[in-house]
Amino acid sequence: MKSLTPRAIVVELDKYIIGQHNAKRAVGIALRNRWRRQNVSDELKEEIYPKNIIMIGPTGVGKTEISRRLANLSQSPFLKVEASKYTEVGYVGRDVESMVRDLTDLAVNQIKAEETAKVQFKAREIAEERILDLLLPPRSDTKSHQEPQEQPGEVVPEEQEKEGTTREKLRRLLKSHALDERVVELEITQKTLPIVEIFSNVGMEEMDINIKDMLGNLFPSKSKKRKVKTAEALEIITQEEAQRLIDMDKVTKQAIEKVEQSGIIFLDEIDKIVGKDGTHGPDVSREGVQRDLLPIVEGSTVTTKYGMVKTDHILFIASGAFYNSKPSDLIPELQGRFPIRVELNSLGKEEFVRILTEPQNALIKQYRALMRTEGIELVFQDDAIAEIAEIATAVNERTENIGARRLHTVMEKLLDEISFDAPDLAKKQCVIDAHYVREKLGELAKDVDLSRYIL
Repeated sequence: MKSLTPRAIVVELDKYIIGQHNAKRAVGIALRNRWRRQNVSDELKEEIYPKNIIMIGPTGVGKTEISRRLANLSQSPFLKVEASKYTEVGYVGRDVESMVRDLTDLAVNQIKAEETAKVQFKAREIAEERILDLLLPPRSDTKSHQEPQEQPGEVVPEEQEKEGTTREKLRRLLKSHALDERVVELEITQKTLPIVEIFSNVGMEEMDINIKDMLGNLFPSKSKKRKVKTAEALEIITQEEAQRLIDMDKVTKQAIEKVEQSGIIFLDEIDKIVGKDGTHGPDVSREGVQRDLLPIVEGSTVTTKYGMVKTDHILFIASGAFYNSKPSDLIPELQGRFPIRVELNSLGKEEFVRILTEPQNALIKQYRALMRTEGIELVFQDDAIAEIAEIATAVNERTENIGARRLHTVMEKLLDEISFDAPDLAKKQCVIDAHYVREKLGELAKDVDLSRYIL
């Protein structure tokens, strides 16, 4: 985190998102403030709250992508939710607190994966020993019915040495994957639990009872024998041993701390819960959602199956198009919890040209890589890229403006024929120029009715 200065964060985001410099600056500062807070005195640390952000802009301009890339940079637990999924009690929807539970689940899985990676080598060693026991059972099991030797002191060491030599040979063969196809009989323990149906007027999130933990000891474990190949058996046993080596209490404690100190929740479509003037019908629930969100954003304690989680220092990033409303239409208390407001710009032809070519995951790079798997080299000329951007911009202006997502639609239509015929094409190089783009998309782009349905 120390190396992630606001400028460095913006540089990293520039690799995937074109433009929107103000939004990148805002999230860069917000993330850096996380690190700054960790380095102040303990008594002041608890008093410094995150400065939540509202991103305002049309769909497809990079709001979600900025938040997602930001979470990847900081390795923070990150959850994206749609605010419109949550409704007040009495309406069909999800409980607002479930977003914190989901974030905690993600953090536990993230920490668990990290801990599993740490013990993977040890678990692999134990698994290999268990596989060798299956391939070469100990002699004590096979000799119990035999008569004892007259002079065990002379015979047994030789046999043990021979057995040890055989085991080492099998170990070398196992490590070199020479035994991968050999079949072994593996005993897998399964806990059978009865099916329990719970009827409640609230969501399953409210129940938050770990029935497996409660009832697991009341029902016997059943062992099931399966014949599997050695390679598969090695993976199964490695996973089992890794689970045994992990300290779940430590994982849970770290996960809760990570959620509380560095969790990020992205609230999409927040403009959909802004009530209209003269609320009637379903609109009555919108202000209720805002009031339910308020304690979570302000800071409260949520009960999860892993323990109590405080939301005081979780960073909330909200976004919305705000076509028919504005941030000031939110209830005043909620407005006060989102002090930073950033407007994202609409995208035009110049931005589309850059989006098609510059980012590390640019669409043209993706399609070229896909076609390369068929042995076909796609060549996009500069005039073709400009024409694609021109058509996407024109269609956005005449129909709904869906931002950069329009490029996906246009590219799919443009390369439809090549994608379909790719396995059968004799010519292994396809050149896409402006003439080809106009030939495939020109008429569609001009016809407003057709473009509404197809592009």
